[in-house]
Amino acid sequence: MSLVLFAALGLFIAFTFYQYGISNDEEVQHVYGRLLLDFYTSGFADKSAFEYRNLFLYGGFFDLIAALLERMLPIWVWDMRHLLSALFGLAGIVAAYKIARLLGGERAGFFAVLLLAVTGSWSGAMFTHTKDVPFATCMAWALYYTILIAQHLPKPSLKLSVKLGIAIGCALGLRIGGAFAVIYLFIIIGIAGMVNSHGIQARLRYWLDSATSLVPAGVVAFVLMAIFWPWGVMSPDHPLEAAKSFSHFAFNMLTIMDGEVMKIGDVPRYYLPAYLLVRLPEIFLLGLFGLLLSITLGFKQLRQHQQNLLPWLAVLVAALFPILFNVLDKPALYNGIRHFTFVVPPIAVLAALGLTMSWDTLQAWPRIRQGFGVAFVALGALTLITLLRLHPYEYIYYNNLAGNMAEAEVEWEGDYWSSSLREASDLLEEEISSKPRRDANGKIIPYLVAVCAESIQGTAYLDHRFSVTKNWEAADFYLSTTNMGCNNVMNGKIIAEVERMGVLLAVVKDRRSLLAHLRKPRMASHRH
Repeated sequence: MSLVLFAALGLFIAFTFYQYGISNDEEVQHVYGRLLLDFYTSGFADKSAFEYRNLFLYGGFFDLIAALLERMLPIWVWDMRHLLSALFGLAGIVAAYKIARLLGGERAGFFAVLLLAVTGSWSGAMFTHTKDVPFATCMAWALYYTILIAQHLPKPSLKLSVKLGIAIGCALGLRIGGAFAVIYLFIIIGIAGMVNSHGIQARLRYWLDSATSLVPAGVVAFVLMAIFWPWGVMSPDHPLEAAKSFSHFAFNMLTIMDGEVMKIGDVPRYYLPAYLLVRLPEIFLLGLFGLLLSITLGFKQLRQHQQNLLPWLAVLVAALFPILFNVLDKPALYNGIRHFTFVVPPIAVLAALGLTMSWDTLQAWPRIRQGFGVAFVALGALTLITLLRLHPYEYIYYNNLAGNMAEAEVEWEGDYWSSSLREASDLLEEEISSKPRRDANGKIIPYLVAVCAESIQGTAYLDHRFSVTKNWEAADFYLSTTNMGCNNVMNGKIIAEVERMGVLLAVVKDRRSLLAHLRKPRMASHRH
């Protein structure tokens, strides 16, 4: 059944990857990848990559691969990036499957695949979240190898050490947040020494042996980080500078949570937990509830898992430590769970283990067990139908705790990547006569289009009849998503809408007949 699910996911990727729109920061990310490639092909002479905006604070693992593939593959660069990102997402599901199967058997592995497949914040996000999902995938594989190493401490094999180094090196080659994987490893080694040895000398020897055996992991991780994030190793304080920047960055931007609009530096400590609660599907939450139920009722089962104490702790640390860190540190946050997508796979593993353990625990109560099974099937089917209706905007999914979809998209962040502008651009082309506008001499005069997003999100899709402009007052048409009220910034007659499940995602406005005093932008209202 797991193989069938993987096959279905593979087909889903193959048949839909070209339907997703360019995300807001995808252009600058890809430019960064090209500049990194120039750095290497110029023999380290071209250092433009380290002066390009603030992108040097990130590793370029994904973007470097994408820039390389751009030169090799005859596929449109943006579609290629989305395909590559989706394959990373699939690899992340494989990692979660292997972890869950290791701890709970094949059934738990199947549930892990199923949960991530119906989680819009993973299976929908994996096409366009080209920083977040590849990073989360690397972190999931780092967790898997940490678990394998935990079972072989204090002297894991060289092969395992190198594999862990590759996973952590790739994670650090995307974000300094890959350091979380190192923290998890240290915590597990520390606990292992306390549990598996007695006396100060024995524990010190255990920790020393463990550290020595993991030196290859450190070397491999450092080399890969240096390749994918050269700026990060050009000075000892660069990683700390990046960590400080991401932990306490602040700029003029708003977010919304449960209907309350706020500055990203003013979000409450429970912002991330609240978004996780409404972003994860109901069957995901059912699995977490099942885990608590099993812990409460299934003491016999827990004894069966005693030999897996360290692997269980590793998953718990990977799922909970970043959330607790976020609650205590209170960094600026926006876009819901996007920056913490890497906690989704370990939480999926816990939920999958909860589903399989609770099914066994409820064996003594057949009626309750039957009801649990019916609830799982019904909620799973409901989520799948919702995702199909939202396609290709699965990543905007909210569960029913946030209300219906129309309510959720007003009260919480919606299409923050402006993915719906791809469809809005197609609608504009359809609404306007296929003949271009010409002057008296027959020369084509393109219609001016204002886009409430990055210019590339209009220019990439609009044909020669249109030209994206920064001069919004002069614009003939206005393309905008409804996220955070961007559609209310400019006047105009709505001639086309992108809609799913009663949710207005984007609008196309015709401004050609507006009087001068009505053409000026106005303050945004987050309400539709």
